[in-house]
Amino acid sequence: MTEAAAQFTTGEKIKAWSVHAFTATGAFFGLLGLFAAIDQDWRMVFIWMIIATFVDAIDGFFARMANVKKVIPYFDGALLDNIIDYFTYVLLPAAIVYLHPSLVPGRNIAILAVAIMSMTSGYQFCRTDAKTEDHTFLGFPSYWNVVVMYLILLLPNPWVSFGILVLCGILVFIPIKYAYPSRMLRFQTPTLTLAYVWGIILAVAIFMFPNHPVWLVNVSLLYAVYYVGISLYMMFSE
Repeated sequence: MTEAAAQFTTGEKIKAWSVHAFTATGAFFGLLGLFAAIDQDWRMVFIWMIIATFVDAIDGFFARMANVKKVIPYFDGALLDNIIDYFTYVLLPAAIVYLHPSLVPGRNIAILAVAIMSMTSGYQFCRTDAKTEDHTFLGFPSYWNVVVMYLILLLPNPWVSFGILVLCGILVFIPIKYAYPSRMLRFQTPTLTLAYVWGIILAVAIFMFPNHPVWLVNVSLLYAVYYVGISLYMMFSE
């Protein structure tokens, strides 16, 4: 134990470790999502992915409240978060693409798609400037879970789905700044408000899956349009 960590009370240390434990549950929920994908229970896949994403969305807030970096300086919570994010945002969606019977055209194309998803995001996760000082993501921020969820809900032509996956892989290398909703400095309130509405709409669609109304899913895509639009506006108005 370092001298800096020794100055904090037992209660403060318990709070800090509890936050790290909460973050770690994301890996467990991701595994449950993988098990559901193996069983081809896509509705449960959605549910576990959403729960894992929810954990990732709020654990940073708790980490800052508990001052984890100072209380437990010898434990890298950011590394733990990145490991879990790579699993839940990249590897789990890639496994879904491989396991889904009709998402992309054939097993060989599925393997190619999985390679694109895992390798491009491996690069993106290892960039030291992937999260910028102005709290944005540089390059496509590996939202493969969201992309794959929409592909299953809408089931476009398999070649169209593959094309979308390839495009997202290419966007990893294009230096566009994407909004970081929970940390962004400008337009955070409207972005988070719309994100909550988007989440509710998607939750309703998932609850009704596989008999979900396609129009409801299409309405939720308006948030994706807003997200890209606000990201581009912030980048070019700096």
